[in-house]
Amino acid sequence: MTKPPLEVADIIRAAGKGFIDKHRSWLTGLHRKVLSAIERCRTAALGGHRDRCCRCGHTVAISYNSCRNRHCPKCLNNARKKWLSAREKELLAVPYVHLIFTIPHTLAPLVLHNKKLLYNLLFRASAETLLEIAADPKHLGAEIGFFSVLHTWGQNLMHHPHIHCVIPAGGLSTNHKNWIHPRYRFFLPRGVLADVFRGKFLDGLKRAFRQGELSLTGELQSIAEAKAFHAFLRTVHRHRWVVDVKPPFGGPEYVLKYLAHYTHRVAISNQRLVSLAERNVTFRWKDYRDGGKHKLMTLTVDEFLRRFLLHTLPRGFVRIRFFGFMANRRRAKLLPICKSLLGVNSQQLPTPEITQTDKPPTWLCPLCGGPMVVIQRLTPEQIFWEALKQSKHVDTS
Repeated sequence: MTKPPLEVADIIRAAGKGFIDKHRSWLTGLHRKVLSAIERCRTAALGGHRDRCCRCGHTVAISYNSCRNRHCPKCLNNARKKWLSAREKELLAVPYVHLIFTIPHTLAPLVLHNKKLLYNLLFRASAETLLEIAADPKHLGAEIGFFSVLHTWGQNLMHHPHIHCVIPAGGLSTNHKNWIHPRYRFFLPRGVLADVFRGKFLDGLKRAFRQGELSLTGELQSIAEAKAFHAFLRTVHRHRWVVDVKPPFGGPEYVLKYLAHYTHRVAISNQRLVSLAERNVTFRWKDYRDGGKHKLMTLTVDEFLRRFLLHTLPRGFVRIRFFGFMANRRRAKLLPICKSLLGVNSQQLPTPEITQTDKPPTWLCPLCGGPMVVIQRLTPEQIFWEALKQSKHVDTS
């Protein structure tokens, strides 16, 4: 893939220092760490390495190291490859379903001020809803397995937390002796899912308020008292709660390609950036309220970086989680049962035809296509002196 003409790192290098100086009152150490990591990613500041081809001996000049920060647009590809490779052996020979749980926009400020607590609640409420409705004999009567991914952004970079769930269509009977196929085209009834999800999420909010776990400072002080908070929740209850249930999208030969669009993403990719001019950033976005039309949006540099940092995740927060028979403590026992009931073992599944996820992890030689291996690792100081020598600014005799 060719390097995009503009990257988030370029914007941070151009305006990051001024942005930090201007907004110290609300920027946290984590915000500054994210900005610093992206700014230095694949530059001499992080050190580098030399690589040589095992086949033809071609040696490449210094390659700079990546920052490996999960908010960096350039550092997701390798992590995505490894994650998808691990999922390959877990695929089941059934269609898969994609569901999206979204909370009303009026809750976004409350979530933004209580990220860890309410992102966890979003995971828990959506997962419990799916497990409960799927277990009901009126709808499926089975134990399902799935994974959930948290996204916190909309196309315009505003705060829009929602959960993507990818689920094999069907589930295990309670005695684990049968695979039960769904009776609905859309797997589970979306209206029932939305009502139960709303109840579970609002119950979680009430519990967090009673236990004094919510931060209600600044703009949220108006709902800090019990009467005002419950009035606010009644208003939220009347809003539309959306659970988007998409039709099944295919079996294991399609699922990894599909997942690549939803896992290991950040708020905006470098490919969407158009220009940086006169302290304004222009980027492409899709306006779903206008039929999904592709448009250009221009923001000041400060507003662009503010919106980008809205999506900084709490330290140690896990944004991809597994539930049901795919939960970490249960999949080793239950996945083989699922495959046996479906009459397919893991070695008989078709190899998914996906792009950029099934390549070997090594860098290939640009001359002969052979594997490249690291022959020397260099610190930032060593790279500095190498550059001086090459530019003949020091005497190398």
